[in-house]
Amino acid sequence: MGGSARYTAVLDANVLYPTLVRDLLLRLATVGLYHARWTEDIHAEWTRNLAADRPDLADKLPQVVALMNAAVPDCLVENYKPLIGCVTLPDASDRHVLAAAIAGHADAVVTFNLQDFPLEVVSQHGIEIQHPDDFVMNQLQLQELVALEAVKRMRSRWKHPPRTATELIEALDKRGLPLTAEHLKQAANLS
Repeated sequence: MGGSARYTAVLDANVLYPTLVRDLLLRLATVGLYHARWTEDIHAEWTRNLAADRPDLADKLPQVVALMNAAVPDCLVENYKPLIGCVTLPDASDRHVLAAAIAGHADAVVTFNLQDFPLEVVSQHGIEIQHPDDFVMNQLQLQELVALEAVKRMRSRWKHPPRTATELIEALDKRGLPLTAEHLKQAANLS
């Protein structure tokens, strides 16, 4: 596919590793707020790290990857490997992410590691680097009702254990999304 008419973001491995952040980003994508993309290399990175930290989850991760790929049409970026050698980043192990963003016609890379993607490098390719908290806040501010409904549906799916809205907000804050947590807290106060 040549690109997407919707805002397109490549999700770095470090935002797919934490289950809650991954679930939130995917939920926002599946309701059409943006086009989420990644690569098999990105999958390999986050699943390898999660399996190392949580061996009890290792056998479930292939199914999670398959479900992710099925949930988001045209999510896998291909033909990015020839570009890896053409980009320079402070951490060479991140070059595949920027190469995927270029090949995948992405508008942004969503990552916790902003410092690994210097503006002077990525801006040459018309790509923004966004922290997941800023990225989610953008979705909330652009399409608040759709985004809030997506968050509500995400929380309602959790059964083992179920979480209250307050517990969700606290968990988002602990996972590095304080602006999102505060926004959801304010939205909860309005209802």
